[in-house]
Amino acid sequence: MEIFEKYSFPDADVAPDKDSYFMPVPDGYEDEEEDDFALDENDDLLDDPVEDHIDEHDIGVGELSNDVENDEDLRAEGNMLLMVRGLNKHFIQGANKLQILNNVDLRLYSGEIAALIGPSGSGKSTLLQILGLLDAPTSGKIMIGDRDISCMKDRARTKLRNEHIGFVYQFHHLLPEFSALENVALPQIIAGVKQKDAEDKAADLLEQLGLDHRLKHRPATLSGGEQQRVAIARALINDPYLLFADEPTGNLDPETSEEVFEILLKQVRNRGIGALIATHNMTLANEMDRILEVKSGRVMPY
Repeated sequence: MEIFEKYSFPDADVAPDKDSYFMPVPDGYEDEEEDDFALDENDDLLDDPVEDHIDEHDIGVGELSNDVENDEDLRAEGNMLLMVRGLNKHFIQGANKLQILNNVDLRLYSGEIAALIGPSGSGKSTLLQILGLLDAPTSGKIMIGDRDISCMKDRARTKLRNEHIGFVYQFHHLLPEFSALENVALPQIIAGVKQKDAEDKAADLLEQLGLDHRLKHRPATLSGGEQQRVAIARALINDPYLLFADEPTGNLDPETSEEVFEILLKQVRNRGIGALIATHNMTLANEMDRILEVKSGRVMPY
């Protein structure tokens, strides 16, 4: 199955008809070698290769993290941040095999916001959890930049996720005993940043999201829209390269939903992040750069 992607940037040399906005993956991309990122034989950072895994290149957590951090051009508009090839996910229920994702291919570029649509139970959340390194695929390749991160062990997966991936859920999942400022600063503190510096950065980010007057308020005293803005700030505090959101406005009224969504879009574009957002709201989906649909376990252009 070919990968088809939309050119979403103004300098793309394409005709203005719908079909020309999709292109196959470049020839030879899958053949690139990455042997220089192999682990030493005594390292133990990877899981056993997943079933039918496409590629078994070994990658150390420190190596990958440092390479991504030092790549100043990775966020340049139009650069490919994420590539997925032949991704499969199934579950075994007794004697039955439940196929959730079936040979999924997709790409995501810096500064690009893609909508992910499909009926409930189609696999949208499963796909986001795998791409966000919260779950592992049965088989397939996941690359950030030009690094294959498909077979990382939990320790490496956690470090990469905390440093370079942001996630926004339908439910905000804020810690109720902490203030808005503390909820947002916490990922920075976990990453080793001094508390004062973390709180200063959190306060600045919350101010950008219009919550400078709510810094000391706990989640129970915030409106639904304010809680979700705090959750967005928490997802962005570590300056991720990728942002995944699963129905981020699903629990909000239409007016608040539009307000929160516009804030999310502005932050993604300003930061050069690649974002994949699952939604049932076609009005919001049509405001994104392109729409991908999950159908029969595959991801197709809508």
